Amino acid sequence: MTMSAGWYLRRLSRMRPREVGGRVGDTVRRRRWRSAPPDCPDVTGARFTASLPAGAVDAVAPDAAKRLVAEADRLMAGHAEFFGVERDDLADPDWWYDPKTGRRAPEGYAFDVPYRSEEQVGDIKQIWEPSRHQYLTVLAAAYAIAGDERYAERVAAHLRSWWTANPPLRGVHWTSGIELGIRLLSWVWIRRLLDGWPGAPALFEDNPVAVNQIWHHQRWLAAFPSRGSSANNHVIAETAGQFAAACAFGWFPSSARWRADALRSLERQLRSNTFHSGLNRELATEYHGLVLELGLAAVAEADAAGRPVPASIRLVLLRMTDALAAIVDSRLRPPRQGDADDGHGLVVDGAGTDRWASLLATGDAVFGRLDWWPAVTGTDVRTPLLAALIRPTAPAVSRPASRPAHFADAGMTILRGPAEIWCRCDGGPHGFLSIAAHAHADALSVEVRHDGVDVLADPGTFCYHGQPEWRQYFRSTLGHNTLQLDGGDQSVSGGPFLWTRHARSNVLVADTSGASDGGTARWCAEHDGYQRSVHRRRVDLTAASQELRVVDEVRGPRRAVHLAFHLGPAIAADLVGNRAVLTWTRDGEDRSAALDLPGQLCWRAHRGESDPPLGWYSAGFGRKEPATTLVGTGVADGAEGFTTVLRFRG
Repeated sequence: MTMSAGWYLRRLSRMRPREVGGRVGDTVRRRRWRSAPPDCPDVTGARFTASLPAGAVDAVAPDAAKRLVAEADRLMAGHAEFFGVERDDLADPDWWYDPKTGRRAPEGYAFDVPYRSEEQVGDIKQIWEPSRHQYLTVLAAAYAIAGDERYAERVAAHLRSWWTANPPLRGVHWTSGIELGIRLLSWVWIRRLLDGWPGAPALFEDNPVAVNQIWHHQRWLAAFPSRGSSANNHVIAETAGQFAAACAFGWFPSSARWRADALRSLERQLRSNTFHSGLNRELATEYHGLVLELGLAAVAEADAAGRPVPASIRLVLLRMTDALAAIVDSRLRPPRQGDADDGHGLVVDGAGTDRWASLLATGDAVFGRLDWWPAVTGTDVRTPLLAALIRPTAPAVSRPASRPAHFADAGMTILRGPAEIWCRCDGGPHGFLSIAAHAHADALSVEVRHDGVDVLADPGTFCYHGQPEWRQYFRSTLGHNTLQLDGGDQSVSGGPFLWTRHARSNVLVADTSGASDGGTARWCAEHDGYQRSVHRRRVDLTAASQELRVVDEVRGPRRAVHLAFHLGPAIAADLVGNRAVLTWTRDGEDRSAALDLPGQLCWRAHRGESDPPLGWYSAGFGRKEPATTLVGTGVADGAEGFTTVLRFRG
């Protein structure tokens, strides 16, 4: 989608004067850069010294290595899947082609490319993702483990092809800093993993084209950092990639300055992007994972190069790791909160590797696990490689003695009950910074799982660009397990990554201890997103009866109400009146629950509807499938609350 003049005015209104001034400077610089780019300094004689320590590859578990090689062989055959689109052209890719729409991005000066317009460019995520070169880090890792030079030769061919097709500042791959930062990190790891291949020096440090690309990537990142209201996960990727390259490819006159500037920015931005509790301030769980991956990769480069990093960086990463261990369910799945686009910082694993288990395994290797951490039984390739580079550290800080359940600064509360009942209650801020780019209008929503199965589900994200009606639905209030008044969202959207008014939530009660001893855990919060009305919700989880009770109250004038409960894709629902019988299968065992819905409302089941969208679940970016959504309609007049009871059957 292209942005209207109104969007630009709304976006400008969310900026402070310093950010406006910085963006004006960026515009001037982009115009100046339109002329022929400067020549890269001569670095003849440069050498790569950031190799893996001896024995690092040997520490990879056999089953993880097997998955990796299987994925590499699939890539060698030209097959890959990006955001739900299967590709069979990756043996010789067209770097500007979008297979989803069949469009090819236009050529020209990078900052003239209208990358937000699907009509002119195609689906930009489909074009950008292969050019992060994370599938090439997989092939390079397969070479390091299996020693098959076919993998190394394919990596070399694709890098040479990309560098030829994408000279500095030409085309769509030079428009976004996060893409340049992640690509640099991929190149660092490709060079490291190919270190035993005789052709590696000729591909990188002895190759003027590669050196020119590395220099121009770092020059770009130094000139155009994400600023102000955009300084979210993007700036972490930019600084982590810049720092990694300046450590591993520190061949240039500017390398020391780039390294120092990137490290200062990384330290500042990691702190500003993270609550003291360790949760990411965007309150979008997948970005918590992305930032943690990027931070660990940056520390790995620092330690490999013998460069000191501020203790605060390790402390933030420790807190993020402990927080992740605290919020996952019995199957190591974290909450599905906020935006998610399947973004990763470093990929060296095959299909089937558990991302969250991998991060916890790395946290164990680097920081040491606490007694209350959940057990991690799976294996991965990335953990032993990172652990071989990162100096194990236990920051001198008090860590939680027991598993945290309430994160007051983030407004997240996890209620746990018997039979692996897991419930996330949302009473936190509406996203991060003035635009809250990756927030959803989900105040007071609940997410409930039983033994890792989504019962009351957060439907996910599905898309960012090109399909505005779907973007709007998946981040709307009606698209979450909460209450909507007068058909509007709690927070006001100004565009696909812009909120102009934010609902403010306040947690009133967070007593998480009751369910563990057979009693009742309780949570209560309210928000002011609906003008003239306040929505208050109470959630009780009673262990003895395996019962979850949700009570919604609306204080204010008479309003039309929609109360939605989205079921996971594995859940079948039989709705009769205001009672739904829910059934599903887990590990070959039939399971069930009863959902008693407020009798004051008229209930309907919706599934897979498109006009307007309702009844969908997105397991990952670009993918969606029908799922049942139960919606009750009626009137809230302040006289009584709406009570919903979910009872699991033993």
